[in-house]
Parts: sequence; structure tokens; C-alpha cells
Amino acid sequence: MKAIIGPLLRIFFRPDVQGRENVPERGPAILASNHLSFSDSFFLPAMLPRRVTFLAKMDYFTGRGVKGRLTAAFFKGVGQLPVDRTGGSASEAALNAGLKVLGQGHLLGIYPEGTRSPDGRLYRGKTGIARMALESGAPVVPVVMIDTEKIQPPGKVIPKIMRVGIKIGEPLDFSRYEGMEDDRFILRSITDEIVYALMELSGQEYVDVYAADAKKAATEARKQVAAAEKAERAEEKAERAEVQRIEAEIAAEKAAQEAQAAEEEPTEDAEPARRGIFAKLRRRRSDGSD
Repeated sequence: MKAIIGPLLRIFFRPDVQGRENVPERGPAILASNHLSFSDSFFLPAMLPRRVTFLAKMDYFTGRGVKGRLTAAFFKGVGQLPVDRTGGSASEAALNAGLKVLGQGHLLGIYPEGTRSPDGRLYRGKTGIARMALESGAPVVPVVMIDTEKIQPPGKVIPKIMRVGIKIGEPLDFSRYEGMEDDRFILRSITDEIVYALMELSGQEYVDVYAADAKKAATEARKQVAAAEKAERAEEKAERAEVQRIEAEIAAEKAAQEAQAAEEEPTEDAEPARRGIFAKLRRRRSDGSD
């Protein structure tokens, strides 16, 4: 997969990779990357000489139909590991899967934000990466993807051909916190330090909420807007129906009035005949006839 995809990406997108020397030539390391696009998981592994294994969400491996099978085959082919990200025991399984990769001396790719940024900003990191760093003893290498959200925004299947960038920062060493992987304050501090390094490299605006929560809030807001628009359209429809009903009543009343007026007033054809009858009556009276 790497032999095929790498050259194609280099030809069409001409990635500008800075700091490649910061990735260790051997031994375990965690590549902590911001996450702007579905294509992030393609560019970074393809631009490095060493294999990078990402923990990919389970949905990529369980899709149905031709598209689902092709997606699953692709992710398996590039060495991605399926993980359940619903939390609880699933989070523990993802942690163990990552530690296994690091224990074998490989590179592990992680998105500290947990999901793609909904608007290009950098969001609060999840502490799983800190636990992996402490339990494995592996250094954390900050990596930022640049402009990948422009070539393939969420929902877009065919990417736009343009140049993208990758910046790789100096490894972060957290050995000073060895043995403190159960201290949630230490885990939060490490995670924030990693995300801060990403912010400095990328220049992204930081938002101190989880990206998943921001997506959920945005989805709820869109639903509320859609519901309000639907209610407004229904109200406008009801108003139009009421106007039509009133106009119909007015038209019916006007037609009834016109019909009544037509019955009460003599027609032009009847008036001469009436005048002729009165004239005959006057002549009879003058002649003395009944």
C-alpha cells in the first residue's frame, strides 16, 4: 500500500515535510498529530520511511457493500488497528492495542483530540496518549497536518488537488513522570503539554473543549435551527391557508349579495313590458271599461 500510495501523493499533492529528522530511526515513539481530514492517516505514514500504525475507529472496518469492503481492506493493508472508541472497557482495549504496538518497537500514530476538528481549530486532548507515553516510556513526537482539511473536508469523497504540509516537532520526553500514570492531574498536564506543542507548530486557535462535544453541540444546534425553520414554514403555510379561507368567504358573500340584488331589481327587458301594461290600464279607464 505504501509503495503505491506514497508516490501518488507525492506527485499530486507534493507534501512539504519539515522536521522529518525528529522521528526516531528506530525504537518506539508516539506520533501525536492534529486531525483535520480523513486523509491525514494517509499522508503522514506515506511520507515517513518507517511504518506508522494508527488506531482507527471500528467503523472503518465494519462497513457494508463494496465501499465498506474496500475501506476495510485499505485500512488493514496500511496496518491500521480497529478500536472501539465508545469509552469504558473499549478505551482500555484501545490503550492495550497501542501499548502492544509500542512494545514491539514500532511507531504509533495518535490523534489526541480523538476525532477530526469540526472547524479547523485545535481542541482539548484526551489523556489516553499520556497514559501510553508513561506506561511505554516512548517519546511523543508532535506532528501537525497543514491544509488537509481544504483538500478533503468532511463529507467530500474526491479530494481537491493542492499542496499540503507536514511539520514534525522535536520529541517530548515525559520520563520525569515515570510511575505516575494513575495520577489524573499528571495525565492532564502531559496531555495539555502535547496539545500546546501542536498549537505552537500549527498556529491553530485552541478551544478548551473536546472536539466530540463541539460536534455534538453543533449537531444539536443544526437540529434546533432545522426544527425552528420547519415550524416557521408550517406557520406560514397555516397563515396562507387562513388567508385563502377568508378570501373564499368574502368571494362567496359577494356572490350571494350580487345574486340577491339581481333578484330584487327589474331587468332591462322587463321594464318596457311593465310600462306597456300600465298604458293599457290607463286607456281602459278613460274609455270606461273595466
